[in-house]
Amino acid sequence: MTILTLDTDMFHTIAPKGLRAESADLTAAEFRSRYCEHNGPIRLDDWSPAGSRTAEFTATVEFADHLRTVTAAGSPVAAMTSALYEEGYPVEILQFHQRRTPDGTVTFVQCECDGRRGWGAGLADDGAESTVRAMIAGVNLLGVS
Repeated sequence: MTILTLDTDMFHTIAPKGLRAESADLTAAEFRSRYCEHNGPIRLDDWSPAGSRTAEFTATVEFADHLRTVTAAGSPVAAMTSALYEEGYPVEILQFHQRRTPDGTVTFVQCECDGRRGWGAGLADDGAESTVRAMIAGVNLLGVS
């Protein structure tokens, strides 16, 4: 698992229109802290793509009292949505935006869980890991427990 850094000003520039409007008064550092940090009850503990020729991945997600490993082929959104639901986080992805940058792939997701909505963002080498990071950041931002 590689953690990348992206010029935080770029997050404002490439964010979806709704998120740019919501975060217009934030500095780049505040934007990153609010939408990209993974502080909360859910954390990505480990990540590994299964191979460069397949769309498979394995993610180990840490919940409050245990780890759960998700192995999937295909959509990381579907796999993570199912895993989160089974752990008591009935999350729905309302908007999904992904951009490739020179620094990696940035994913923005607008999540809804228990009637609350919020954005999450993630950056990683590949789109699947970026998606998982964004989903976790979004659910944690909602403070769902």
